Parts: sequence; structure tokens; C-alpha cells
Amino acid sequence: MKAGLLDLVEHATARGWSARRACGLLRLDHARYHHWRSRREQDRLADLPPGGHPVHGLLDWERAAIVDLYEVWGEIDRSHRKLAHRGSRLGMVHVSESTMRRVLAEQGLVLKGNPPREAAPRPGWPDWLEWKPNRVWGYDFTCWTRAGVASIAILDIVSRKWLATLTSPEQTSTQIEVAFLNALDAEGLLELADQRATEALRQVLLSGDRQRIHKLTDAGQVPLLLAVCDNGSQMRSHSTREFLAGLAIATRYGRPHTPTDQAWIESLFGHVKTEWPHLEKITDPGTLVAELDHVRSQYNGVRLHAAIGYVTPDDEHEGRGDQIRQNRIDGLARARERRIAHHRNQTIKENR
Repeated sequence: MKAGLLDLVEHATARGWSARRACGLLRLDHARYHHWRSRREQDRLADLPPGGHPVHGLLDWERAAIVDLYEVWGEIDRSHRKLAHRGSRLGMVHVSESTMRRVLAEQGLVLKGNPPREAAPRPGWPDWLEWKPNRVWGYDFTCWTRAGVASIAILDIVSRKWLATLTSPEQTSTQIEVAFLNALDAEGLLELADQRATEALRQVLLSGDRQRIHKLTDAGQVPLLLAVCDNGSQMRSHSTREFLAGLAIATRYGRPHTPTDQAWIESLFGHVKTEWPHLEKITDPGTLVAELDHVRSQYNGVRLHAAIGYVTPDDEHEGRGDQIRQNRIDGLARARERRIAHHRNQTIKENR
């Protein structure tokens, strides 16, 4: 390409053009043209290979030391960064992390890295579970940094009804116990919990042995409901499990670092803090409690929930959701028929 540009400029100058004008038309810097021309006269027009011979370049013994370091410590360190620091630590070779990686790549040596962790199986749903309101609940904590407190919420996963909230400076099993008692009392389930919580069922639920729970449910002793949560220390504590077992409540824990296993309750406070952003600005705990009660009534009775077909959680929890959704389907069909009839009659009148 350089030779071709030089030939074009010389072709133009041979026919009366100036070299500067020809370079301007070809968008070639005039000084570069003369530089290339002098290099062609010396038969040095082709580019030299990059890199050259820097004065701080690696020595041969350093390259050999990097290879030796890889062979001895590569399986242990598994990282070019760690390997570079290992070389300095042992006094074998002192190079940067990027140099370590570059030399290994030049030699065709690849660090294996850490082996992938085996994915834990996703927790399933027990066979005895009925997918209807008051059969599976989720619970979780959220922090209010300006007010200096945390709230635990209990959510009916099927109907998405926000059943109870408790706000406190602490996040312990005590808050979980009080919140569950409030939710069971509000739903009228405390007496039923006492009836279901036989000694055998309590012991099996406390053990967490799924096979024993399955055998007991086959015999007719079914837990009151299933509680879904993450792997928080207060959720998995012995006192929490003992309390829930005493109420005939089974537990299902999500996998570590996998919030999607309990996405229903994880998303609750995300929606609340997004749609009522003033809650995070409140600094007084008492005011926050009052506002949360108001927001909960709006969430349950006014806000339409997309996940349950755009009805309110109260509608779904009380069994009105199917009828409301069917009424909309019927209304859409009637409106379509009215529009068709209107346009047909309008066409007939215009034709007359």
C-alpha cells in the first residue's frame, strides 16, 4: 500500500502536480510521503516486526524460570496472578502478572483455573402440598437503613397476599416466631395448627428427614403448610425449626446464593420499595411501622398483581380471582361483538 501511494504521487508530479497537492488529494501526510520515499530508496519501506529489543526485556533464564514455576506450582496456584507473586515469594523470578500470562501463552501453557462447583439440585415441592391459598408461605427480612430497623414479612405464595409484618431492631428467631403467630391468628389457623401438630409430626418435621415426612403424610398426618425461605442463620436455627415444627409447619430452604428459589418473597420488598420509595427515607421506626401497615393494605386490596392475572391479592386469597378474570374475558368478547355489530350496521347504512 505504501508503494502504491508513492507511485500515485510520482505519477501526479510527473504530469505537473505538486507533491503537496497530490498528498492532499490522497489524504497522505506530506512529511510522511517524504519519509516513505527516503525509506524506499534505502530498500526499507516494509514495516519492521513490532517489539524490537527493549532494554528491559526478559532474559532467557527468566523465561525458563517462569516455565519451571508453572510446572511446579501451576496445579496449586491455578492463576497467572498468583503464580507471579509465587515467583517473587520464592525468589525464582520477579515479573509482572501480565508478563507471566504472556510468557505462558507464548509457550502454549494454560492454567486450568479452579474446577467448577457441582450445582446443587433445586429443592422440589413435597407431594402432600396443595397449590392453593394458606398452603405455602414465604418469609424474609429486609433492612431499613435510615430508620435503623429490619422488617420480616410473611407472604402467601399462591395468592401473593402480604399476611403479616413485624419491624424490629433485631433479626432473630424471635421475630420469626411472633410474625408467624400473627399471620396464623389473622388467617384463623392457630386452632388448626394445634390439631395438626401431633408429637410424631413434630419430631419428623424437626428432623427434616424427607423420607420420614413422606411416610407420615401417606399415613394421613399432613403438615398445616409449607414455609419457604432462604438460608439465613435465623431461618435455619434450631429454635426456629422447633417452633415451626410445633405448629405443624414444614420448611423448604433455597439453595445458597440462589434467591430465585424463593423469588416470590424475595421480590416483595423490591416491589414495595420501588412503588413506595418514601419508605426508605423514613428515619423514625414508629412512623415506618404505620406506613408499612398502610402500604400493606394498599398492596393487598388495591394494587393489581401481574403474577396472578391482574387481580388483587385479597381477591385471589378469598377465591374471587377466577371469577374476576373470567368476567374480563367475557367482557372482551362482548365488546368485540358490539364493535362488529356496530360497524356492520354502519356499512349497511352507508351502502343504502
